[in-house]
Order: sequence, then C-alpha cells, then structure tokens
Amino acid sequence: MIARIRANEELSRRYRASGIWRRHGPLADLRKWRAETPHAAAIIAEEAGVSRVCLTYAEYERMVERFAGALTDLGIGRGDVVLIQLPSRWQVPALMLACLRVGAIVAPVIPTIRPREVERMLRRLEVRVCVTIDCWEGFAHADALAEMSDRLPHLQHRVILGHARDDRGELSFDEVFERSATCADELDDDPDRAAMVLFTSGTTGAPKGVVHTANTLYAGIAPVIDAEQLGQHDRFFTAAALTHIVGAIYGYLLPLLTGGTAVIRDAWDPVNAAILLAETQATVYSGAPVFLRQLLSAIDTDSSGPLALRLVVSGATTIPRRLVDQTHRILGLPLRTAWGMTEAAGHTWTRRDDPVDWGAYSDGSPGAGVEIDLRSQLEITREQPGRLFVRGAGVCVATFGLDSDESRILADHDDGWYDTGDLAVHDGRGGIRLMGRVTDRIGGTFMIPVTDVEAALLNHPGIADVALVGYPDGDGGELACAYVVATPTATVDLPMIRAYLNGIAMTGWYQPSRVEVIGQLPRNGSGKVQKDVLRARLLDSQ
Repeated sequence: MIARIRANEELSRRYRASGIWRRHGPLADLRKWRAETPHAAAIIAEEAGVSRVCLTYAEYERMVERFAGALTDLGIGRGDVVLIQLPSRWQVPALMLACLRVGAIVAPVIPTIRPREVERMLRRLEVRVCVTIDCWEGFAHADALAEMSDRLPHLQHRVILGHARDDRGELSFDEVFERSATCADELDDDPDRAAMVLFTSGTTGAPKGVVHTANTLYAGIAPVIDAEQLGQHDRFFTAAALTHIVGAIYGYLLPLLTGGTAVIRDAWDPVNAAILLAETQATVYSGAPVFLRQLLSAIDTDSSGPLALRLVVSGATTIPRRLVDQTHRILGLPLRTAWGMTEAAGHTWTRRDDPVDWGAYSDGSPGAGVEIDLRSQLEITREQPGRLFVRGAGVCVATFGLDSDESRILADHDDGWYDTGDLAVHDGRGGIRLMGRVTDRIGGTFMIPVTDVEAALLNHPGIADVALVGYPDGDGGELACAYVVATPTATVDLPMIRAYLNGIAMTGWYQPSRVEVIGQLPRNGSGKVQKDVLRARLLDSQ
C-alpha cells in the first residue's frame, strides 16, 4: 500500500510551476557537490569516546553507491521498505540516500523505540530489510530483533552494525554494505513517489505512519535556506537523532541541499557537544529546549573554545522565557523559536528581523512551503485559542494507521488542510504562538501515544480504569501522569506500572512519570473521560 502512494498530480504541476517543488530529488544535489566540490567536507561524525570520521563529498557519494549496490544484492528495489534503527552515525544519511537511489522507501526509527513498537512497524510496513545496531546505550537491539524475526514473514534480512551473529542469520553491516560493489542500476530519482515513512503518535495519541516524498521534505526546507542565506560555508549540528524528523531536516537534508557540512554526534553529551561545536566551527544549531539548555550551561561553565554559531533554532510546546534570555546572554544570538511536526516538514520559525526576545512571544511564521489557519467558532484569544491547521507543499502526502489498514491521502480531505491537534493564537507579526495541545497530545521533542499506553495499562489485572494527561517537564515539553482506578484488592504505584510496561518491552519515554490513584475518572454524559478536569487538578497540585 505504501509503495503506491504518490503526490497529487494537480498539486505537483502547481508546485513545480511555482518553483516550490523540483523535478529531481536530493541525489542530484549529492552528484552536483561531488562534481563541484569533491574534496569539501560533507559529514563530520563523532562516535562518542571512539573516533571522528570526516567524509568528503566524493567519499559520501561513493559510499551511497556502495550502499545502493548492497541493497540491490539483497533484493531491494522500487517500493520495498527498509527500516533503519541506528544512532546518529555517518552511515545513516548514506543509507537513506542509498534507499532513494534504488527506489526503496526508508523508515527511520529513533533508537529509544523499544521492541513492542518496532515489531508493529516492521509488520505494518512489510519490511524486507531491517538495519540496526548490536547494542546501544545498554539495550541489545540485535537480540530483540532476532527474538521477533520468526513472527515477521516478510523480514528477509537483519543487518547489524557492530557484532553480527552468523549462527542466527544476521548480516554484518561492514561486510554487506561498506565492502559492496557500487550500484550498476539506473538512477531512480522520482521526487513525487513515497520516499520516507516516519512514525508519530498523532493528534489523538494513536500511533500512525506519515508518508513524505522527496519534494515534501524539500519544500519544508528550501524556505529556511533562502531566508537564512544558508550555503556551502555553513556547518550544521543538531541534537536530534538523524532518524527523527528534526534530525533528518537539519542534520541530513539541509547540509546536502546547501553543499555544507553535517556535524553529527551519536550520543548526546552537552560538554562534548560544546567541544565539537567549537572544533568544527559549526554555524547552525538545532535541537529541543532541554538539549539547548544543557548545551548553554556547558558553554557558560566550560572553556570549549570560541564558537562560530550564527543561527540557533529550538521548538517545543512552549519555549521558556529564561531559555530565550540565556541564549542571547551566552551566545549573543536571538533564539529562533519554531513550530513543526512529523506530518509537516514545512514549519514556522522566527526571523532575523524580529525583536531579539521575540522567541518568548512567538513560534514564528511559515515559509513558502506551508500555509497555516487558526479555526474556532469563537473569537480567538489567549483564553480561547484556535485549532491549528496546515497545508501546502511541505506537508506529508498521506498518513496511515499503525495497527489497521486505514490510510488517508491529505489532498483528498478538507482541501488539503491537516488538523495538527495544536492550539495557537496569532502573534501579531504574521505568525503564531502555541497555547497548548488538543486533548490527548502529550510530549515535547517526542509525542507519547496516549491511547496506546492507556490500552496497555488496561490489560493489567490490577487496573480497572486509566487516563493519561500531561504536565510540564520544566523544559517546554510534557511528561505523562497516569490517573488510575485500581481494582479492590490491588495496590498501584509508579514502580509497579513501570515494571509492568517494561515487562512488555514498551518504550521508556512512552511510560508515565507520575501516578495518581483515584476512586473514579470524571466522565461526561457520553462516557468520555473529562481530561481537562484531570489536567486542571494535576496543575493545581504542582
């Protein structure tokens, strides 16, 4: 089903005529820079505590061709899905481009997603090749993948970066990919076919897939390049994983489109990140508020060396005012605040001509790749924010259910408008200020799939009823609190709940960070839980 998804032809003609979409994808950019600046640094990648690798554009292109040759040898071609769950190593962008090279669809998954969710993704996408790491941050990814492999009839190859075990049919990444012959097939550079599938919890908390093309991703990025005058002189560092939408945009595609340099590190550590920024003279930083706060603290207290940063971008539900002030005090730069989502590569951000402290009042305005609309039956005020809708060339072409055959082509509904699930007001300068999330959305950098977690908890014999609501984490995001109605003989607390969810291999940051036991959940006349009541009660207790 995913392989058949394409951009709407009428929209494609319109966007190409206006220059927002192109007739080629990022492989053409790679070949351009390989030809024009073959010896320029394309990627500087640091493996924590091990080594630092620098790839020139000539080397980058050669590795992409080798990886594409390996995929072809594994039987991967147009429309096949390759799932990648790796830390931010240089192999990730090369492998993403190799998938494009052979016409395959890449499904990037961040390393903190655990087996319960990964297995569902592999099954839903009918993945034929899964690439993961042997062990990362104490979790044995290869072991988990091996355990589920017999339940996945479509999965033909498990490729392991690190130690691969022949006795259980694993393939070594080094042997299969890095030593492969280059691809001999004709280039597949169709920018309107399904190219990338990412996963998000969605507006209701239900897990879903998001389908992007090379052009929807390009349209989300190109306005930033033009407005910020980004180019070959820039070096881009992101604290986000390369397998997350933010990391894919700022750590993989922006450097490639501009001919600049991607500066990546596989493990987050603020002190070493500050050193890396100084030593590589990175000019652009992006990352969630919690990472930026830690980075600024490291820079403020440690002599990492002079920095070359000229653009600092961060976004979440709400950016704390103190972070805006810290950024300007420590770096001498305004904090560019931004709003975005997995479904919309095109995002809002504050501009160079905005006041220095504008990030404390606004999440910016959109570029040419996306339109925004605030909807409400009432007058939109801070007390009565509107519901945020988006559409345009930088919005994904389709979404689909993770556990069902449900799919939705965005162009076929509401004239292409997509309900983000966010609440916002106008900022007075053509942009928006986020005011919160509609009902079930909980999170910051990553969204927690609320209904999925609730459903899992209801399987516990000691839990009669449950509802998750969000509360501030202090860094502009949210954590989950579980309001639980226990069965008469059960004792429910946070350690018990987390032990249970760990026991079914649920991703750690999905899980509640707080538990409140309650006699019964407040419900309206139709039986729906009144989460606004629970949320207010939780905030009053802070």
